[in-house]
Amino acid sequence: MSQFYHQTRTRVISSSLLDSGSSMLCARFRTFQRKDTQCRAFVKRVIMSRLFKIIMISTISMNAFLVVLGTDYETRYNLFRLYEFAEIIFVVIYSAEFYMKLYVDPINYWKDGYNLLDVMVIVILSIPYSLRKIKGKHYPYLHVAEGLQSLRILKLITYSRGIRTLITAVGQTAYTVFSVLVLLFILMYIFAVLGFSLFGITGQDDRNDWGNLAAAFFTLFSLATLDGWTDLQQQLDAQHFALSRAFTIIFILLANFVFLSMFVGVMIIHTEDSIKKFEQELRLERHMTVMEEKQVIVKRQQEEFSRLMQTQKNTDYKSFSELVENFRKTLRHTDPMVLDDFGTSIPFIDIYLSTLDNQDTTIYKLQELYYEIVHTLGLMLEDLPQKKQSHSSDKVDKI
Repeated sequence: MSQFYHQTRTRVISSSLLDSGSSMLCARFRTFQRKDTQCRAFVKRVIMSRLFKIIMISTISMNAFLVVLGTDYETRYNLFRLYEFAEIIFVVIYSAEFYMKLYVDPINYWKDGYNLLDVMVIVILSIPYSLRKIKGKHYPYLHVAEGLQSLRILKLITYSRGIRTLITAVGQTAYTVFSVLVLLFILMYIFAVLGFSLFGITGQDDRNDWGNLAAAFFTLFSLATLDGWTDLQQQLDAQHFALSRAFTIIFILLANFVFLSMFVGVMIIHTEDSIKKFEQELRLERHMTVMEEKQVIVKRQQEEFSRLMQTQKNTDYKSFSELVENFRKTLRHTDPMVLDDFGTSIPFIDIYLSTLDNQDTTIYKLQELYYEIVHTLGLMLEDLPQKKQSHSSDKVDKI
């Protein structure tokens, strides 16, 4: 008992020491400040620049194009030296990109899934060279490693926000799509067993399509995708199976028109949501960019104003208006201006003009109504003398 207690206590003490040591190490690492802040900021600006992205996209596209040309034996044989030289350049560019990103942020780099995808591509790049050095040029599985080089084009995902949006939508639909696929598998399992019992073990059985469960699953997959389902049905009709048509129609209605349509609908809904979020992010980024530019312009105008005030104090100008007039002569039409007045914005002017148009329409209708009222009053005034004459004649008759 005492031995067990001693072991347990030793384990607890060792685990606590490890936890405290790891926490202290993490705290020290977080408080550690790098001295190459300016250099890291410069490398980060280079990575985030538009020119760097264009160079990387062009490099990946050229690499994919050369991989396509390499599938032709004569082209690869004639351009063998070019292929070797281009391969070295591509490896150098990809490695330089990796080390630059790792240098900027060595911790958070490994938390991004797209960065891990880049690392996987770099590892795939080194596989053929490693196999040639270790196993030789005649290694039987070397062509598999060369075929995996087509995965280099996946590096385009890092530089395309649209593709990343679609991948995010696919990731969000993973649980729902998995549920739909499970239901489809259950349906295919039921119909596979039913088809094997109806068409696979009878006297006139169809062993090619329904002879076992694996063949039945493959046949049902062809029916679900409507790939040659008429030929499959003709084979069942030729063997005079009574329930074959009802079996085929019910399965196609459930598998294709229900489950596959549900699968497509789920993908479309989540893709639309991801696209809306992507558009909102773009609008927010544009707004932030405009606000930053506005702040820069306002700051520059404030500095110019301060400089004018300082110039007024140091020179012999009579008044500030004279200083402003001299400054106005130096202005150009291309100088940017920040207009904070609401009445100078284009949306306000558009709304104001629309309001004026509606006001003109309202005034025109009021004028038409006024003319009708005047016309009615005129007719009433014309009828008044006649009514007076008739009334006076009635009095005379009574007298």
